[in-house]
Amino acid sequence: MDQKVITIRQARRVDAESIAAVHDAAWRGAYRGLIPGCELERMIARRGPRWWDAAIARGSRLLVLDFGDAIGGYASYGRNRVSSLPHRGELFELYLAPHFQGLGFGRKLFEAVRADLVENGYPSLLVWALADNQPALGFYERLGGKRVRCAPEQFGRESRERIAFGFE
Repeated sequence: MDQKVITIRQARRVDAESIAAVHDAAWRGAYRGLIPGCELERMIARRGPRWWDAAIARGSRLLVLDFGDAIGGYASYGRNRVSSLPHRGELFELYLAPHFQGLGFGRKLFEAVRADLVENGYPSLLVWALADNQPALGFYERLGGKRVRCAPEQFGRESRERIAFGFE
């Protein structure tokens, strides 16, 4: 019987290519039809393995879902970038490869991020999601997030509404 151990750990430089692949697949699944096509392709292309390698090398807070020999997801986080909101930490991104979605791994990654932020002096956190991304909105609401702000985000010439969820 083949049993794989699933762990959540800090990303290593050797993970860059796998994280880029998860990013590509997850973003295409989540944002096709929500972000204008050319802008989506440009955003995905910008985040290739070299970009992720550089992020890891400079010490970005980046956790991965390690499933044996495959990376199934990632989360990046740090200090809140919106000083007008009282939340100290921010979850910048949390994405899973499509075949890892709906199995509880997103919740586990979120909890690991939350624990690390609390341990490092960030007891509350903020996360943004596009208003038209119903799966993301539902995910953060089920985790207990409260809608605290709406703001536009530009994608080329088009604007989309995004929603900030606060977690105390």
